[in-house]
Amino acid sequence: MKVITLCGSTKFKKQFEEVNAKLTIQGHVVISLGFFEQSEGIEITPEQEALFELIHYKKIDLADEIFVIDVNKYIGESTRKEIEYAKRKGKAITYYSSSDFI
Repeated sequence: MKVITLCGSTKFKKQFEEVNAKLTIQGHVVISLGFFEQSEGIEITPEQEALFELIHYKKIDLADEIFVIDVNKYIGESTRKEIEYAKRKGKAITYYSSSDFI
């Protein structure tokens, strides 16, 4: 059983839900996003964005690995920073685009 934090663009809500379910069924503890502002049309302030970034880094700290939801290999700037952070912390990284979830 691993603790896995999901990372990726909030516009991929459907894929986040799919991966969360599959990894949970496999017996892993999955940490995901609190909400999907791009998918749900939620407006956030710059201060909230900075806070959510710190929260997500803490979620990465708690995980054994991250699973990057990179639909069509899309990786935005925030996700790129999360990947670099995970690498510095020695976390394993799995990509949606090169997994059996597609």
